Amino acid sequence: MNPDLPYHRYHMALLKSLFDTLRAQSVLMEQVPEESNILFLERFDEMIGQLEAGDHDAMYSGQEILCQIISRYPQIAHLIPRDLLWYFGGDCLHFMPDEEIAQYQLIDEHRAAAEERGEEFNWEQARQLIQSP
Repeated sequence: MNPDLPYHRYHMALLKSLFDTLRAQSVLMEQVPEESNILFLERFDEMIGQLEAGDHDAMYSGQEILCQIISRYPQIAHLIPRDLLWYFGGDCLHFMPDEEIAQYQLIDEHRAAAEERGEEFNWEQARQLIQSP
């Protein structure tokens, strides 16, 4: 995992946006004790820092955190960008239908081929092209 690649920068931006959204959601405080929310957000913030530092093990923490958002805060699970579920993979893929996984696999294959050729690859643009009707 290279935090300098556009693919990772794109997903880090999504992750930070999700973090900011969760932090701003007052609904979090209604169903889970405040202390638990604070600890959860601290872990989330730590994971972002680890990913920015290029720590590949943080990918596992990311899977766990996204799955916890879905299970702990189902009322805001829809706020998780689908791209992040794919990016972290693993257990996160259980929340994606097979058709969507197939689309993301295709995009990922194109990304890998472009990177092999040393070409820039715009993940967001490719996703929009493949997922458009």
